[in-house]
Amino acid sequence: MFEQSLEIKNIPPIALLGVKDENVVFLEKRLGVRITARGPQLIIRGEKDRVYKSVRLIGELTRVLEDGGNLTTKDIEYYLYAKNGRENIIVLPDKVIKPRTANQARYLEEIEKQMVTIAIGPAGTGKTYLAVASAISALLSREVSRIILARPAVEAGESLGFLPGDYEEKVKPYLRPLYDAIYEMLPQSKIQKYMDTGLIEIAPLAFMRGRDLKDSFIILDEAQNTTHSQMKMFLTRMGEDSKVVITGDITQIDLTPSKTSGLVEIQDILNNIKGVSFVYLTALDVVRNPIVEKIVRAYRKYEERKDK
Repeated sequence: MFEQSLEIKNIPPIALLGVKDENVVFLEKRLGVRITARGPQLIIRGEKDRVYKSVRLIGELTRVLEDGGNLTTKDIEYYLYAKNGRENIIVLPDKVIKPRTANQARYLEEIEKQMVTIAIGPAGTGKTYLAVASAISALLSREVSRIILARPAVEAGESLGFLPGDYEEKVKPYLRPLYDAIYEMLPQSKIQKYMDTGLIEIAPLAFMRGRDLKDSFIILDEAQNTTHSQMKMFLTRMGEDSKVVITGDITQIDLTPSKTSGLVEIQDILNNIKGVSFVYLTALDVVRNPIVEKIVRAYRKYEERKDK
């Protein structure tokens, strides 16, 4: 067995090792080596090429920390993924967006190469955010001539008929997350111009009926709240030179129990169609406040116990 030592300098060892050595354990599993920490010194054991690879990677991770960065297992996973030449970065006028996990990187790859990409996963995993970033990038590079963002307006406990205002005012709260994502990526003046000229359209899913959407980047968000007929209607709106991204969380369906989610169904219906790709994100891909990942895991465990 080959062995090499490495000294951690200029940073507290815990910054690299992680709480309870979680980063070390993760590196051992991913790199196939044994890492022993003795104060600021690391001893790496394993096959010679794996040890050399580990020393190089740890050196690079240390430099990231020296520059003031943070390091979690998600960061390490993405770094390993990117080092294999598969980094996928979206460059917008005022913002550079990069995936934070390997699953997110694969999600962007699938959006790039497939006509229809379906992302399923819990809240906070970047499903909508990365889809909107991809759409804006495609619009600015003239790969498409417009962006269409749609969401089902589900009556989650309230009847739209009893809410104040006209129909547009009633459904606007359902579309707010789509507005939020766009406002993070483009100046407000540009957004208003694009919306006034129809280059960006945000609308309830019901507004898609009867349309033929050509040369467009079309996103259906919160797709777990579509019915069978709504999902079929949406998918058949796709015209020539268009790209579709569908996102949703099948653990948060707001439909009545008598209705089956269109997002649940299409996993069987579209599973073997060329040009359609499914990407599954998990609690490990949550990039919001770290407690969100713990909340997602806690709910999943609770629901599994309840089902049993």
